[in-house]
Amino acid sequence: MKRKSFDRIVTAIGFGLAVFLLIAAGLLNWGAGFASNSVSSQLKAQEITFPAATGNPDESADVTKFFADNGDKVLTEAKQAQMYADHYLGFHLSKMPTYAAASNANRAAGAALAASPADPALKADAAAKSGMVETVFKGTMLRGTLLTAYAFGTLGSIAAIAALVSLAGALVMLILSLLGFMHIRRVPEDATI
Repeated sequence: MKRKSFDRIVTAIGFGLAVFLLIAAGLLNWGAGFASNSVSSQLKAQEITFPAATGNPDESADVTKFFADNGDKVLTEAKQAQMYADHYLGFHLSKMPTYAAASNANRAAGAALAASPADPALKADAAAKSGMVETVFKGTMLRGTLLTAYAFGTLGSIAAIAALVSLAGALVMLILSLLGFMHIRRVPEDATI
């Protein structure tokens, strides 16, 4: 094969790769912006105010500082959602039964109340167990939703980094392709590989 033909093929592939990486960088940047805007707007719409403390006496100093720094702010960022879910909701939910255990206890209290509907102690127990199911369910669902927002925000951050890497790769491939075009002019017509 002639060297010039080989160089043209390699240079054209490099130029095509530069275009591909440039398109990928644009799409990744769009995805990063979409994720960031979606997480922020969805969290703002919930109007969840970040507490200044978790209530956990055993938490690390960086968690205490994060809560103190963000206290009384509305959740708007993925990291805030993760910290609130793991260190505030997670701490308080750890002191309660799981949803399955609370639900089973609620059903048992309901069955006992159905067997003796006039008993005030059974009524109070059934109401307390029902309230516990409500609290655990709402807390668990909110925690899951906030952690999903954190995951989505993290994927957006990864997409932003990938966009920059793709852009850098596109620029490198473009420069190499341009150098390849200049090199083709200097290759003798009769050179082979």
